[in-house]
Amino acid sequence: MTWIQHAIQTIAADYQRSADTHLIRLPLAAFPQIDFYFKDESTHPTGSLKHRLARSLFLYALCNGWIKQDTTIIESSSGSTAVSEAYFARMLGLPFIAVMPRSTSEDKVQAIEFYGGQCHFVDHAADIVPTSQRLAHELKGHFMDQFTYAERATDWRGNNNIAESIFKQMHHETHPIPRYIVIGAGTGGTSATIGRYVRYERFDTKICVTDPENSVFFPYWQTGDASLTSALGSRIEGIGRPRVEASFIRSLVDDMIAVPDCASIAAMRVLSKLLNRRVGPSTGTNFYAVLQLAQGMRERDETGSIVSLICDSGERYRASHHCDEWLEKNHLLWGVQHQEQLMHSNLKLKKNDGV
Repeated sequence: MTWIQHAIQTIAADYQRSADTHLIRLPLAAFPQIDFYFKDESTHPTGSLKHRLARSLFLYALCNGWIKQDTTIIESSSGSTAVSEAYFARMLGLPFIAVMPRSTSEDKVQAIEFYGGQCHFVDHAADIVPTSQRLAHELKGHFMDQFTYAERATDWRGNNNIAESIFKQMHHETHPIPRYIVIGAGTGGTSATIGRYVRYERFDTKICVTDPENSVFFPYWQTGDASLTSALGSRIEGIGRPRVEASFIRSLVDDMIAVPDCASIAAMRVLSKLLNRRVGPSTGTNFYAVLQLAQGMRERDETGSIVSLICDSGERYRASHHCDEWLEKNHLLWGVQHQEQLMHSNLKLKKNDGV
């Protein structure tokens, strides 16, 4: 057996040891005609949705002959993708370097280093791709380039991808075909996979993508201008980009909702209490958009279901987005508290509802 064959077999064996992620139903009294579900991607071995992407990227690169026995793997990542890729690199005995903004949470840095990866920091989010390309050239390594290959590395027709899993788990629910699936975009790979799968299976489901502040995906979706850039990076780790990425396929997105950062963090805090567990800020971005869509359905007297994702655990953000001192230091605390009060009122939540 060649090294590449052994590497692919090793990844396949790891997949068989991992159970599918749960689909959690969340009843909300303010929306009695709508069923809410969250696909809990935090239960993957590396704790986030990016575990699926990392596995697909490694298999794609191995099958293309881009990774050899001693290849150094380099990736541009603000954290979660790097954590997952470090896991697979260690599994295959390969060196791994993550290029990331200096502002990345310490918990994610520690997770990457736990799996044997190195962290290479840059001061500006826009520098992570050119720095990764330079390192790959200097080290004769392979730049995984999640922002280019995410939309093509996963088999979107099925084969146990996240879209197929969602619809299988929804099969016995009251409204098995969701009215909306709500997801954020970091690379755009997940929205591309789900969007293609929905069209392939001819489901009447709309794909709604959320976008945080300082990201160009929303204005790109509106205008089609691929030259758009932002001088600032996203404060909602894992989603939003300062430039248009190749994996974000605009034509697969039915609707987009731009979400202020204070609203994302407030929604994260409210959902964490409703679920009795911490979720991350990008999950809050999703939840805020879910509620906007649900309000529209309620006004139109529509019934149905909405599915979204728990992208990662909030435990990674204890010292940042879940910390009042961090929020105050970043001039977010008052806005978060204000948005949280509005959400409590709109959802008509009581103390025994978890808040």
